[in-house]
Amino acid sequence: MLFDKIRNRENGIVLYGMVPPKRETPPEKVEEISLRQVQRLQSLKIDGLILYDIHDEQSRTPEERPFPFIETIDPFFYSNNYLSALCIPKVIYRSVGKYSNSELSRFFAEASPENDLTVLVGASSNSQEVTFSLSEAYKLKREINRDLLMGGVTIPERHLSKGNEHVRVFDKMFQGCSFFVSQGVYDLNASKSFLSDYYYYGQEHNVPLVPIIFTLTPCGSLKTLQFMRWLGISIPRWLENELTHAKDILQQSVEFSEQCWLELKNFADQKGIPVGCNIESVAVRQAEVEASIELLQRVTKQ
Repeated sequence: MLFDKIRNRENGIVLYGMVPPKRETPPEKVEEISLRQVQRLQSLKIDGLILYDIHDEQSRTPEERPFPFIETIDPFFYSNNYLSALCIPKVIYRSVGKYSNSELSRFFAEASPENDLTVLVGASSNSQEVTFSLSEAYKLKREINRDLLMGGVTIPERHLSKGNEHVRVFDKMFQGCSFFVSQGVYDLNASKSFLSDYYYYGQEHNVPLVPIIFTLTPCGSLKTLQFMRWLGISIPRWLENELTHAKDILQQSVEFSEQCWLELKNFADQKGIPVGCNIESVAVRQAEVEASIELLQRVTKQ
């Protein structure tokens, strides 16, 4: 069980991440989409399903968004009303800055510690207007539903520029986070540097390490590559060149992601750092979704 693996700080957690359908999708179409998703996911070797909470990150960068922002169905509503037949834990993301106190309180009160987990996400930039800060959301969660397992987001690439991502992680641990899910990983060195500092900081301060779940996402087109950069995913120049000039960019990215995971896992295993992976597709194109499933199957065979 995912809950036990997290509480026991176990290695090898495997999650699959996806975005709920667009909010404007007709109910009968949503039903059709969810049935296909349940059928697909039931056959996969995963410990849990991540459902993302999409928000407009336009304030994070002045660059034009490659794909238009479109509101999606609330992930908690989608989980309860369309994915109940999928009997695995659901990790519900909450972009806390867009919710009121009553909305966030209702979610914490209704979320089930037996079936649900949550990952709370803060503002994407200092200029983003928010109704709730991350620290306030952590406090509210503790007051309303202390038993609900909570995770946080980590961005290993940020460690290269600021050098304190591991400290951010420990601070969130002290506020109740029991696991962390990374942003999409394409910069292997950034992730290894983060893991190294995370490990030695824990050793120095005698703090047990919690699982770090690295997100792996296939890239199937130059526009998806552009979108990943817009999202803040760091892609080394050499790798960008390889993907840009690849005969099959999607397959190339799947193979790189698999090798990236193997190297990260080997590095972590040598130090006893509990790590896992989350497979996702940032695009909704069928080919990229199928590639994410292929990547998941490759990873779970290791």
